[in-house]
Amino acid sequence: MTNVFVDTNIIIDLLADRQPFSKFAIEIFDKAEKKQVQLYTSSHSYATTHYLLKKYLPEHELRELLLSLLDMVTIIAVDVTIIKNSLQSKHKDFEDAIQIFAANTIPQMDFLVTRNLKDFKDTGVKVLPPDELLQYI
Repeated sequence: MTNVFVDTNIIIDLLADRQPFSKFAIEIFDKAEKKQVQLYTSSHSYATTHYLLKKYLPEHELRELLLSLLDMVTIIAVDVTIIKNSLQSKHKDFEDAIQIFAANTIPQMDFLVTRNLKDFKDTGVKVLPPDELLQYI
């Protein structure tokens, strides 16, 4: 099975129905629901998603949405090793470094999907935008 690390912006595209990007996020998560792909994200992404979307969605609804996503995505806990590696890395964006090091904790990670390609260089994982990822999975 293909393993895919999902960046925060893809989760937000899905939950906030950000057009035109949400159609790709919907397809990716649909494939996960059908067990055609294994999705991962970091605990940091989950918390950040909640923080950003609580301004736009009622708290109860947002929590229900995030809870339902847990059936389709495996959460990688951000631990002290990931934080240290991120702080000591050459990646310019600390939050993106967390994503990169979290993704690399899964030995067989095939792809990292994001719309923020410019900040995901030298990741150790093939990085793709969501529309291109769908060609592989």
